Amino acid sequence: MHPIVSQLLGKANVGGSHCEPATATLLLLLCFGFPPSVATCPFYCLCASDIISCSGHNLSRLPSDVPSYATRLDLSHNALTVLPVAWIPQPLNWLATLVLSRNSINRIEMNAFTVTPHLLHLDLSSNQITVLNSSIFTGLKDLKELLLFGNQIVQINPGAFSDLHNLQRLYLSGNRLTIFPLGLYFEPGGPRNLTFLDLSHNRLSEVPIQSLLSLTRQSGIYLQENPLVCDCAFLALLEYWIWKQYHPLVDFKGKYPCRHDSGPGLICSQQGVLDMPSEVQTYQVEPGKWLIVPCPGLASSAKERLVVFWVTPRTVVTSSTNDLSAHIVVLPNGTLEVRGALIEDSGTYGCVAARGRHYDPYESVEVNVVVGNLSTVSASGLAHRSSTLHFNTAFTTLVSCVVSIILVLLYLYLTPCRCQKNQGGGSKGCGRRAFSLCSDPREVELGQRRSNGKRVAFLEPQAENSKFGSPKTSPVNLGHITTEGILKNGSRTVGLTFIDPAQMA
Repeated sequence: MHPIVSQLLGKANVGGSHCEPATATLLLLLCFGFPPSVATCPFYCLCASDIISCSGHNLSRLPSDVPSYATRLDLSHNALTVLPVAWIPQPLNWLATLVLSRNSINRIEMNAFTVTPHLLHLDLSSNQITVLNSSIFTGLKDLKELLLFGNQIVQINPGAFSDLHNLQRLYLSGNRLTIFPLGLYFEPGGPRNLTFLDLSHNRLSEVPIQSLLSLTRQSGIYLQENPLVCDCAFLALLEYWIWKQYHPLVDFKGKYPCRHDSGPGLICSQQGVLDMPSEVQTYQVEPGKWLIVPCPGLASSAKERLVVFWVTPRTVVTSSTNDLSAHIVVLPNGTLEVRGALIEDSGTYGCVAARGRHYDPYESVEVNVVVGNLSTVSASGLAHRSSTLHFNTAFTTLVSCVVSIILVLLYLYLTPCRCQKNQGGGSKGCGRRAFSLCSDPREVELGQRRSNGKRVAFLEPQAENSKFGSPKTSPVNLGHITTEGILKNGSRTVGLTFIDPAQMA
């Protein structure tokens, strides 16, 4: 037992009725593993369980007596300027959320976040940060969300986001960036699953179109309210995003350049524009052969200097690169050429070009490429689903067997009883779920019994969530409902009475 606990138990009258509240509180804290030195709340903060709020106190120095059991620490709306390494004497191993917004922080020392190794949410918005130095976020391997909007960031050094392996959402809106932070995706040690990046309201004039076509297939990148140059490559990107219904563009369509109402459009490939096909075209080639695929909507005879990108299943290629030794190349007229086709080349290919027209939702800028026989490719395409199909078949068979067993048990245990006429004129001895109907209803009324000619009808309630059949009718009386016309024999109608199970309990 903890020595302090032993002393307190010796002084407190545990068995009696006398026990000081402060002593009892301290005993509880010690029992839960909170030492008395860290179980106190800073006098200028507000503590509610494991939430510590020191917001709005004009603090110029970080508090050093924060309880170690805190899971959320709010230091927003203060006058903090520097985040040093040893800003707290002991690690905050339970801290998941740290809010430092609305301060004047302009410098963050390296390894400043090693005292918060399990931080998930970090808010540094609305400060005066200008440069993100290398390894500035070292130690935040579990961080999922980082808010840096509303600063004055003009430069992001290589390795600034190292250690942020699990980062999913990054907010960089409202800064002064002029270069797209492409290293955020490709530098070793950086985020591996970044699904949200907000770069709106910066000073970007150019963006890497070819990289964006690859990145935006699995993540959302917001670029609205930037002074982007409206060239043919960027126009092609916007047209492709509109056709794909890319949410970062569709949601802020009026905040991008190259809008249809922004004046005369660019003439990028107008002479080579054709009517787009209404259906996706399929091209088949044998392995090892060459395949030429024209860009949908563009004339293959166009000799202009087109800016065309092809989004392939594995990479993105463009007509601006003249690598004659490449496996897949784009010719100057925008035609795709697959040299020495491989089975892995099968898939959907999208042609991204500035066509200068509005896309119909049923029009397509994509084609299907099949390497090998259609039957072979179809079989290989279904191979990865074979295990799922086998599982579905086995599951269906198992369900059928279970249903059959249940029906057999219902038949065996819900044996039709013999209808007997009681004094009240009703039948007794019959179950609620099984009803015995004699061959002649008049014999039932006279109390006669027969062993032959019996028929059994099982009444099952209709499922409430059934999507098929007639709409369900709300009950009028839950206690006593008489249903007529359900079971009929000849010209007579048998009345059935349903009793609420709550009344039988």
